[in-house]
Amino acid sequence: MATTDTDKTTDTDKTDNIVWLGSPAFPQAAKTALADDQLRRNLRHATTTIRDKRLHVTGELADWEQLRDAGAALKRRVLRHLDSYLEQLETSVTAAGGIVHWARDADEANTIVADLIRATGQTEVVKVKSMATQEIGLNEALAKEGITAYETDLAELIVQLGDDRPSHILVPAIHRNRTEIRDIFTSRMAGYGRPAPEGLTDEPAALAEAARGHLREKFLRAKVAVSGANFAIAETGTIGVVESEGNGRMCLTLPETLITVMGIEKVLPQFSDLEVFLQLLPRASTGERMNPYTSMWTGVTPGDGPQSFHLVLIDNGRTLTLTDTVGRQALACIRCSACLNVCPVYERTGGHAYGSVYPGPIGAILAPQLVGAAGSKHTDSLPFASTLCGACYDACPVKINIPEVLVHLRAKVVESKQEHHLLPTPEAVAMHTARIVFNSPRLLGAGQRLGAAGARLISRGGVIRGLPGPLRGWSRSRDTPVPAKESFRAWWSAREQKYEGEERQ
Repeated sequence: MATTDTDKTTDTDKTDNIVWLGSPAFPQAAKTALADDQLRRNLRHATTTIRDKRLHVTGELADWEQLRDAGAALKRRVLRHLDSYLEQLETSVTAAGGIVHWARDADEANTIVADLIRATGQTEVVKVKSMATQEIGLNEALAKEGITAYETDLAELIVQLGDDRPSHILVPAIHRNRTEIRDIFTSRMAGYGRPAPEGLTDEPAALAEAARGHLREKFLRAKVAVSGANFAIAETGTIGVVESEGNGRMCLTLPETLITVMGIEKVLPQFSDLEVFLQLLPRASTGERMNPYTSMWTGVTPGDGPQSFHLVLIDNGRTLTLTDTVGRQALACIRCSACLNVCPVYERTGGHAYGSVYPGPIGAILAPQLVGAAGSKHTDSLPFASTLCGACYDACPVKINIPEVLVHLRAKVVESKQEHHLLPTPEAVAMHTARIVFNSPRLLGAGQRLGAAGARLISRGGVIRGLPGPLRGWSRSRDTPVPAKESFRAWWSAREQKYEGEERQ
């Protein structure tokens, strides 16, 4: 069996499975982002453009909802039988001449990849855009081993040259405008290889040409490439990557060694399943009818493309997530970013505020589960980074019920905090009291009468401008109407008594 001596993936109790981006918890980071007017303009323009394109191309298909149903059903099937499909994938890849490696967590995956690169004698690699390698911090781990990883996706190149962080799943540099990109190319390209042309403008065509010239020399001399994977077919051992620029095709064909790093949830049962996902993914992500570049390979082919292929399958918290019957929906994600483009919270704060390589609504439910630990300032804040408007659920091409998972994870956070307190928290006491009151019509009526009387005492000019105690924050920025002297309950009771009296007469 063509695996390494590393044991297969199992549950992990690590709490640092994914790379946090160094930002504070979401509430503080979002407050800073909201004050950045340029960031908000960049985000609004980009998300609105992609959103409008998506709505146009999905509206062309009469069976779009049926495709979503099919994609959701396939993903549920995969998660139910993930162990069987992974073993089948290993067998298929091995039969086609590839080598499969299993990694429990980020450290193990990074070690495997670094060892494979060192075995080739190379000290640099070219990379296809990959969320999985960002998740495990592969570039930073390779740098510690003296290996330089060059990003070849245009947006990832911008992020790398600018010593920046990705802020979007599909468009990592969505927070940058053309002028900022031109300045980054002019000042930083020379330090990574071929410098930017003299007099570079911020026209898209000029920026693309500068990136093309900079990357071409790296493609031509690279002996090793690292990629992610959008899909892996258990039936045939075929791996697939979809992209829009052609850089992926260069990385997947020119080098002698190809190392693919893939989360275990990306497997699909049969090759024919691609018929569904190759329609869903481009329309949901970029608003295109098909991907400009769809690259698929099965093992190695003598004399054609890389002659050594390694597939690194990473768990990194996924098995633990799979045990949660509600939260496991997040593993169905196909990384299309449709939920980010419709989210009112993401549009105003950007991806950096989430502190994770997975931003937006999907990041708010995926990152905390991959980490698998409550009590962290990052994990605890992310499920609350949502208005629960449901736009993400409507946009998701595989129908992940993100609002349902958000509420589920919020409950876990609250329960975890209560477990760490000897005495009930004020919030828990308030909720318990509310449950007692709302379960008793008599208590509810008394509470309404008492609250209305108290509100009228502190009102001024027909409104309440300063509620007492912890409610002060609510009234600080809004006026609260004074409750009516007679509640609906009292009015109805008086009405019933009146009619009963008239009937007796």
